[in-house]
Amino acid sequence: MQTSKSFRLDDFIAGWIGGASSVVVGHPLDTVKTRLQAGKGYKNTLHCVLTIYRKETVMGFFKGMSFPLASITVYNSVVFGFFSNTQRFISKYRYGDGRHPCGMLDLTVASMLTGLLSVGLGAPVDLVKIRLQMQTQTVLAENLHLAGNVSNGTNIPLRSVNIPNQRLYRGPIHCISSILQTEGLQGLYRGGGAMILRDVPGYILYFIPYTIFCDLLKPDATSSPHPCSIWLAGGLAGSISWVTATPADVVKSRMQADAQLQRKYRGILHCILHSYKTEGAQVFFRGASVNAIRGFPMSATMFLTYELSLQFFRGR
Repeated sequence: MQTSKSFRLDDFIAGWIGGASSVVVGHPLDTVKTRLQAGKGYKNTLHCVLTIYRKETVMGFFKGMSFPLASITVYNSVVFGFFSNTQRFISKYRYGDGRHPCGMLDLTVASMLTGLLSVGLGAPVDLVKIRLQMQTQTVLAENLHLAGNVSNGTNIPLRSVNIPNQRLYRGPIHCISSILQTEGLQGLYRGGGAMILRDVPGYILYFIPYTIFCDLLKPDATSSPHPCSIWLAGGLAGSISWVTATPADVVKSRMQADAQLQRKYRGILHCILHSYKTEGAQVFFRGASVNAIRGFPMSATMFLTYELSLQFFRGR
């Protein structure tokens, strides 16, 4: 698997395996998180879960999973492969040995570069996933311009209007095709700026806490962490990263869910100001509890599967 002293392919393969595992574990709560952040009509997390279950059965929680399962596996493969190889490159450049442990500054630089790379790969994936997850969400009257006087003189107030069987996209491929036709290539990167604000600090608060927790949970400095320690460290790192990233994640989700029927937000700043004026500061923490709960099993599964796969590949 090793192609050179500092570049290894097995990191990418292990990341792919870990990514597949984490998608299956985390997608149901990801659907709930998206509905809470970009949807309307949900009082709290439990109400959202029960509403999805009543209206769409268990399958509603897995809506839009086929595309993330196919794409996020590749995404995580690149993210973990790039991060690990960047660590070795920095160590070799600074210390003359790719196996030299990275310091906090080294980890920060590697995490920031990984965050930037992740936006280029992940923005279209997130956009398609969110558009598919929001398919059965109630359509706001204000977005359809139904508010006001109609032909018979009846006034329709600003409210949610349920449109049965309103499906804009038949699947991931049709969704991508529709976005390209209506919004162009830049449409696939709508919300990309907010994603940078989420992912660059988000990956710093993902990889660094994981490294710190693993070091703390090791019996001694020379031994490898136990699988239970890896699972716990990965879960805690995931929860920390996702909770702190929630405000930027709210803005990203709203911008990506926007423009299904008519564009509502002109940009990141407009989305932030409009959301604050209409719903208050608490809107930026909507879905934080779901992110904390969802982040733990997803990241725990991701890191554990990744590390165990590396041990298998490297015969340890």
